[in-house]
Amino acid sequence: MDANTMTVTTMTTHTARLQDKTRAIFGRVSRDNLVLFVLLTALSILMVLFILMPLWAMLTKAVQNSSGEFVGLANFATYFASSSLWISLGNTLTIGILVTTVVGVLAFGYAYALTRSCMPLKGVFQILGTAPILAPSLLPAISLIFLFGNQGIAKEVLAGHSVYGVIGISLGLIFWTFPHALMILTTSLRTSDARLYEAARALKTSPLKTFFVVTLPAAKYGLISTLIVVFTLVITDFGVPKVIGGGYNVLATDIFKQVVGQQNFAMGAVTSIMLLFPAILAFMADRWVQKKQKNMFDTRSVAYIPEPNKTRDTVCFAYCLLISLAVLAVLGMAVYGSLVTFWPWNKALTLSNYNFAEMSTYGWSPFFNSLTLASWTAVIGTLVIFVAAYCIDKGRAFAPIRKAMQMLSVVPMAVPGMVLGLGYIFYFNDAHNPLNVLYGTITFLVINTVVHYYTVGHMTALTALKQMPIEIEATAASVKLPQYKLFFKVTLPVCLPAILDIATYLFVNALTTTSAVVFLYSTDTIPASVSILNMDDAGQTGAAAAMAVMIMISAAMAKIVQMTLGKLLENRTQAWRKR
Repeated sequence: MDANTMTVTTMTTHTARLQDKTRAIFGRVSRDNLVLFVLLTALSILMVLFILMPLWAMLTKAVQNSSGEFVGLANFATYFASSSLWISLGNTLTIGILVTTVVGVLAFGYAYALTRSCMPLKGVFQILGTAPILAPSLLPAISLIFLFGNQGIAKEVLAGHSVYGVIGISLGLIFWTFPHALMILTTSLRTSDARLYEAARALKTSPLKTFFVVTLPAAKYGLISTLIVVFTLVITDFGVPKVIGGGYNVLATDIFKQVVGQQNFAMGAVTSIMLLFPAILAFMADRWVQKKQKNMFDTRSVAYIPEPNKTRDTVCFAYCLLISLAVLAVLGMAVYGSLVTFWPWNKALTLSNYNFAEMSTYGWSPFFNSLTLASWTAVIGTLVIFVAAYCIDKGRAFAPIRKAMQMLSVVPMAVPGMVLGLGYIFYFNDAHNPLNVLYGTITFLVINTVVHYYTVGHMTALTALKQMPIEIEATAASVKLPQYKLFFKVTLPVCLPAILDIATYLFVNALTTTSAVVFLYSTDTIPASVSILNMDDAGQTGAAAAMAVMIMISAAMAKIVQMTLGKLLENRTQAWRKR
């Protein structure tokens, strides 16, 4: 055999071996893993672009001057030297602690009455207790002005004290955060082991001592989580302090004044970082609580069913009735104020305040913009969130990427809406950024809103996915059923109720949000919540109330649709849960 023949033979052998190795590699990389890799890569890029990069741009802006030159910590030194900072910081913490304490007590009592009593009208009280979540935070602020303002119908109740300031902010935020606390506490109190109460009765323990020894310890982690969530919502809310705060400055309104009022973006970034710190600390505390929390209800537990007790049930009924009447008073006053011709001089009822074409240059367009924003947020957000949660939880490969994505998925919960919005300005409003074409469009608002509320939807999807028996995935893998077929034939139908919950959550919050989009809209995409702020600033309180009422009605209709579809889906896709 000559040298040329040997060379050709050797090359052929190497080529064959290379082909065998290539086939082996692609044999191990299944179609499912290839699809998973593509999805994870795309989702990772989206998370980096729309979560991490805006935050990095905001942090960068905080160490630059107005010319974009690096100045180190000079902006922070200037900010900390200002007495107004410490006043705003003190006011923010004061409001946060006050509202969190009051809401924690009120919501715990209300949740206790719903879960541990046999009082009548529980369903009605449940609906009324969660009704404020359908309204933007601006609505209670406007309603309180009608009630207790300088020309309010019940201003004497405050005994000469002004509602503009700490009183108004506290009352407005108590109203707005109450349903958030109620939902967490109701869930926490609903899962209790009846055997503990039977043991307490056997030991002749008094009801009061049983409450402190059995009830409270079982619900302590839910209560701590509630306090953390409420505190975070309070210190990061912008709408209530803006409308009814008067001269009582907080960090959220400081950001707005720095950016919109003074066009001082560097100091706005510094203020955002100040607001970011307490939110991150609260988020870390909540994560610690969740890790410490243990399941108090297992397969051997017996569900607690309250027994009738006339005294307790009467007290619970009176308590829930009192709070429900307060909720109705605030909501009803907003509706009434929207129907008054010109408050307080002409109280004749009219629908003229709903003629937005005469009240604002934008007319009805902000309302329809909000509906468009909410609809696209619900559709796109639900799709992205559920697919991402499925890839993270049910993926069969690329564990490091999935773990990194899981960490990124919880970041938005620790970032206040105004901080995220400001980061979007700094990152996307740059001529050198190819994504600058998105700035000011409805797509831009949709992306920001999805990111802002991403974490809650992600956690909801993970909860639904983890409820599915693990044997389903194992069986599908053993019979080599493609994962995409399992997803469409099993996972998707089983998780439809949770998907509907995520879509409704995104829709309602996109309608009511103010802080996340207050910096990002254009004249063509102004949402209804921002229009309310503008009309209130212009003294058109009746028209502002009317727009807030329209948002509330739209959110309520969305909840009704959810309840109707949820019932149908439960009958068609959840029969496997029933014995």
